Amino acid sequence: MTTEESVLQRVPEAMAMSKIEAARMLGVSVRTVDRLIALKRLPVRRLGRRVLVPRHSLQSFLRADHPTTAA
Repeated sequence: MTTEESVLQRVPEAMAMSKIEAARMLGVSVRTVDRLIALKRLPVRRLGRRVLVPRHSLQSFLRADHPTTAA
């Protein structure tokens, strides 16, 4: 069990999560989460150097439609 997994077990309803945890919950890469943050599609909170994704931001993001563009 990794440190992150043990933290998630101790605080299952944390108000915010790391980018790694958010990526895992969305089933995407951390780079994709970084891209969503840079495009301001996924609001975050910064505590010093740490970037936290509020749980409600992730839920709002999932409720919205996100059209895709052809490459």
